[in-house]
Parts: sequence; C-alpha cells; structure tokens
Amino acid sequence: MYIRNYHRRFNTVFLLFILFFLFCLTRLLYIQFFRSNYLAEIGKKQHNLSVELEPRRGTIYDSSLHPQAINITVDSVYASSLEIPEKDKEAIIRKISPVLNLDYAFLRDKLSRKKSFVWLARKITPAQSEALKSLGIKGIGFIKETKRCYPNAYLASHIIGFAGLDNVGLEGIEANYNNYLKGEPGFALFLRDARQKKLDLWEEMVLPRDGYDVILTIDEVIQYIAERELDKAFIATRAKGASIIVMNPHTGEILALANRPTYDINDYKSATKDEMRDRAITDMFEPGSVFKIVTASGALEEQKITEGQKIFCENGSYQIASHVLHDHQPHGWLTFAEVIGQSSNIGTSKVAQLLGPNLLYHYVKAFGFGARTGIDLAGEIPGSIKEPRYWSKTSIACVPMGQEVGVTALQLANAISAIANGGQLMRPYVVKEIRDKLGEEIKTFSPVLIRKVISLDTAARVRKILIGAVEEGTGKLAKIDGVSVAGKTGTAQKLEANGTYSHNKFIGSFIGFTPAEDPQIAIAVVLDDPHPYYGGVVAAPVFKNVAIDVLRYLKTKEPLVLSDNE
Repeated sequence: MYIRNYHRRFNTVFLLFILFFLFCLTRLLYIQFFRSNYLAEIGKKQHNLSVELEPRRGTIYDSSLHPQAINITVDSVYASSLEIPEKDKEAIIRKISPVLNLDYAFLRDKLSRKKSFVWLARKITPAQSEALKSLGIKGIGFIKETKRCYPNAYLASHIIGFAGLDNVGLEGIEANYNNYLKGEPGFALFLRDARQKKLDLWEEMVLPRDGYDVILTIDEVIQYIAERELDKAFIATRAKGASIIVMNPHTGEILALANRPTYDINDYKSATKDEMRDRAITDMFEPGSVFKIVTASGALEEQKITEGQKIFCENGSYQIASHVLHDHQPHGWLTFAEVIGQSSNIGTSKVAQLLGPNLLYHYVKAFGFGARTGIDLAGEIPGSIKEPRYWSKTSIACVPMGQEVGVTALQLANAISAIANGGQLMRPYVVKEIRDKLGEEIKTFSPVLIRKVISLDTAARVRKILIGAVEEGTGKLAKIDGVSVAGKTGTAQKLEANGTYSHNKFIGSFIGFTPAEDPQIAIAVVLDDPHPYYGGVVAAPVFKNVAIDVLRYLKTKEPLVLSDNE
C-alpha cells in the first residue's frame, strides 16, 4: 500500500514537472518567435536615447554680406520622468517653476507622463540655464539648440520677417525661403546604463544638413538711411502709416524697403498686426497726381501731343459730364510740360481725352498697375483698375489724375523706374543669391524684364518733363544742389466708408529718380494721412534727404550696373 502510494505521488509530481517544463518551453518558443522584436524594442528604449540633431539655419545677409539674421546657441530643458521618484516630483516642480516661469499644472502634466524624454522649455535664456543647472536635479537634462537672432532689431523687419521656436520661417524672407534656410535634421542614438543615465557613447548617428545662406539685394546702409528719414517724417507729420522703397531702376533690385509703424523682429510676439503689415506691397490706395506719368508717357508715345503744345486749363474749373474738375490753383494756358510740372488735373484730363479710354487703359496696364509685380515677398496685392467698358462718363478725367485706380507703393516705384531706365518694366526682387556654408553658389537671381513699356526716346522726353516738375513745379522741395532730380508729387483724397472722397484725409506721395541724366536710384515715398498733407511738402523732402546720403554712400562703392540703353 505504501509503495503504491509512493509511486502515485512520484508520477503526479513527475507529470506536473513535465507539464511545467512544456509550459516553459512553449512560452520560451512563443517569446523567441513571436515576441522577440517587441521585447528587443523595449530593451532598446531602456538603454538607448534617440535625440534629433538640429541643423544650423542659414544666415541672411545684406548685399555687402553683413548678417541680418543669425543663430545663437542656447539650452533647451527636458525631463526624463522615469528617472524621477514620484515622491520627489512635487518638490522639483516648486523649484523649477519660478526659474522657467512655467505654470505648476503644466509642469505637473509633463512630469506625470511615463516617458524617458519630454520637453519642459525650449531655448531658455543663459540666466535660466545657469539657475536650473545649479539645482542639480536628477532627471532634468539640457540639449544645445540654436535660436534665431536679429542683430539689427527693427531694420528691414518687413523684408526679413522672422522664424518661430522650431526655426521655421513664419514671415518675410524667413518664410518665403524657408526650404533653403531650414536644412535637414539628423539624429543620434545615445547609449544609457542600467540607471538610465546617458553615456557619452552613441550607437548610430546621422549628421544634419545645414541650411543655405540667403543674400539680399538690400544694402544695410541704404536701408538705415531710408528708415531714418521715413521715421522722421512719420513722426513729424503724425501720419497713420508710411512706406519708402529705394530701387536700382536698371535691374529691379530693391536696395531698401521700409514701413511705419514697424516692430522689433526679436520680439515679434509683442507686435500688432498693424506693425507687422508690409504696407509697401499689401496696402492699396488711390495715387493722385503721381499717376500722371502714365498719361504723359502714353500721349507722347502715341504722338498725341508735344511738350510745347499749349492747353487751356479753364482757369481752374472744368466740367466733364456731371462732374466739375478743379485744379489746386487756377491756370490759364499751359504747355503740356507745364501741365505735368504744375500738376494740372484739367490739363491732364484733356490730354487723356486725346489719348482715349482704350489707349489710356493700355498704358496703365503696361506700367504694371492692376497686376502683381512678382516680387519675391509674400502678400503682394495686384491693385485695381477697371476695364474701359466699365468706366463711367467721368472716368476719362478721374483715372489720369489717379482716381478710380488702386495701386501699391511698390508699383509706383517700379513705374518710375521704367521711365528712369529707358522704358523697361523690370521685376523687383530682394534676394540675389543663395549659398551653402562653404560659400558655393546654389542659386542666383538675375534681373528680369517684364516688358518694354515705352520707347527710349519717349522715356527721355518724360524725364525732361519730370526734371521741370522738380525745378519749377510742385516738387521743388526734392531739389538737390548740384544733382539733377526727376520726379512727381501726388496728393490724393482718401475714400470715406460711404464711398465719398474725404476733405481731411489724404495720401501724400513723391516718386522720382536721380541723377536724372544717369539714374542710379529710384525712390517712392508714400505717407498715409499726414499733417500737412501735400505730397510736395511731406514726401518730397524725404526723397531729397534719402537721395543725398545714398548718392554720397554709393560713391564709396562700385557703380551700379547700368542697362545697355544708357
């Protein structure tokens, strides 16, 4: 009996052992063939830390290779919540919250995540970094990253734009050329010991590709001169807004572009939408008398009139259909050159009637109005000009003097440049070259001719008329001693909300180029609702002051490229 019971117990134990062995063998085979990859991945996560390697964002330079947007190295803070004991997290949050200026709930949420890597704060200040490092908290680590910095703060802010926290361009050149500037990120797989401490060893690494550098057509010195003078006028006239553009009329290169109000790119989060708006390409307005260059050019090109031909200006009052047209001061008989120089609305409308609606519309479009210039900046608008079939009976009088047409400051600068360079409408641009970090050219941008607008002879004749407008006409405050200037003033009534013209809100402007016989620069100045409001009073002096200093500066540099027509 005893022996029989013993054998039964032995067989039972042996059977259980065999079953256990088979279970373990089955489990082992299951793990080996079905769960091996999953468990190996867990092991990797425990002993490997994958870190993205940020590329260097390309530098933005002006035309003289002065940096306008650069990168500086700063610390970013991360936490490995798996390394931090649960009992210590409350105390750690209280310590780091005031240092990083982060909300308690935010940090609590971050540290409660069961992750080996979670960002706490990106691109902190050196003072914050030092304060945090002095606390010596286990589970809090630092990674070097680059932060975008703009050494000139306000200068050319509407052209350069800015990049966000992740070095992605959000405005201006930073956004338009982001694909060139950003580069390609890499990564490194670092080893960690059993305590999850990062070792200075890496298992695998792919180096990042740094971004390309962008070289602008903007000249830092010319930009400064333009902004300085625009700012003075903006403040002195209590204007609502202001824009200035300085161009090389032969190539379309933008040498300076500025707006007021403006903002510090380093503190773009504090800027308002009004301050960030690039008014030179996004704001449409009726241009007023500066638009008379279109009628003058078209009439001469079509041989409808000559400079010396006399026009009766009706002593300041002239009725067209149901509309009575007035001049700012009465004139009797004026030559055509004097009509433009003295900015007679009546004389200009009579010349426009000789030209006719269809031809006038043709030259408006030929000079680039009603279409985007194609500048390499985002947000440009085309402006507005109705086809002649939609014109009223008074449109033939209104359009020539800059009413019933919407333009941008850039379009005005481009149009006056076409007269300066002999009749060629060029495409404006602000980027002339893209290079890699070794200085090798990746892409270059050359002048682009949009179309031939008027003949060389007509451009020369209009130039002489515009010289007279400065010497003897409404643009006298743009005169420069010893240097010839060609230009045109403009004073336009703004439209009220009900569609009528305001009697106390105006756009004051001046467009011109100098030296008139051998133009090096073309400038457009526009002031929105200045006091006083006449373009010859508020905008012409800005042109003069900018032109004097820019011409003096250009004497120290190589001469600008001139067209074959000059």
